[in-house]
Amino acid sequence: MNKVIEIQNIVKNYQVGTVIVRALRSVSLDIRKNEYVAIMGPSGSGKSTLMNLVGCLDTPTSGTYILNGTDVSKMEDDFLAEIRNKEIGFVFQTFNLLPRYTALENVTLPLIYAGIPKVEREEMAISTLEQVGLADRMTHKPNELSGGQRQRVAIARALVNKPSIILADEPTGNLDSKTSIDIMGLLDEIHKNGNTVILVTHEEDIARHAARIIRLFDGEVAADVPNEKYKPA
Repeated sequence: MNKVIEIQNIVKNYQVGTVIVRALRSVSLDIRKNEYVAIMGPSGSGKSTLMNLVGCLDTPTSGTYILNGTDVSKMEDDFLAEIRNKEIGFVFQTFNLLPRYTALENVTLPLIYAGIPKVEREEMAISTLEQVGLADRMTHKPNELSGGQRQRVAIARALVNKPSIILADEPTGNLDSKTSIDIMGLLDEIHKNGNTVILVTHEEDIARHAARIIRLFDGEVAADVPNEKYKPA
């Protein structure tokens, strides 16, 4: 199977005052096309830093990151933004929706950045909102939607430009348990439809949805194993 992500000896250091914080210490891992992976670890383990690097929101201090055959580890911000918009769909714990925009307008945003004409982007956004079960909520603004519906809008926005990777950072962190089950069912379905899905979570029951679990500790990969309880959607 094709590798969509190849990370080799990634180091990430931050300067905090006079102290150097070693957030990632020589991390290496590969993720293949259509894998379903959970990245776990306690607070301070480096999982958020790794997510930012995988999502092209940051660059490493040293090491190599190949994303779909392109070395992105030393790219300038403008090129990173272009790659990010094309290759990666983000789902955040806090939804990150624009409050004055309808669900439909929120979902069209990545397509505006991609330069897709208005009629085409509306068609794509409508189709994607239908896919996540929100055909009847397209004209609603975020404050008129439940938490679960907001996360569905965020998932539709992540899917709309057909990225190769869905990167979900604590996707159920702000949801009740029943809604969390619904949202994870939707992510399971997205994986089944062919997307590579990467979950960043500290919750074992969320990680159990993934076929492979990578555990970080003190900036290093402490374990990288198949999930023996994994059941495909």
